[in-house]
Amino acid sequence: MRSHGEPTFRVKNKMFATYANADNHHGRGRHGVWIKAAAGRQARAIKTDPERFFVPPYVGPSGWVGVYLDAKTDWKELADILRAAYTLVAPKKLTASG
Repeated sequence: MRSHGEPTFRVKNKMFATYANADNHHGRGRHGVWIKAAAGRQARAIKTDPERFFVPPYVGPSGWVGVYLDAKTDWKELADILRAAYTLVAPKKLTASG
């Protein structure tokens, strides 16, 4: 699904991530993804590595974390962050293991 011209990732119509294209104001010159995050995750990520993480516009004040998609991307870590974001918005029956 697209929102504001960008691909978004949702579960049960609740967004947990959106792509930010480098060629418009969403990406501001760098490709990235904005991801819903648990309380405190955004601040920890940015403090740890501000070259890879950022406060995204619009959703940043709600705690979402931005991740740049470039040569420094840790794809395994990104998958873990996306999985955690999915779990934040998905109904419990979709996240229950068993």
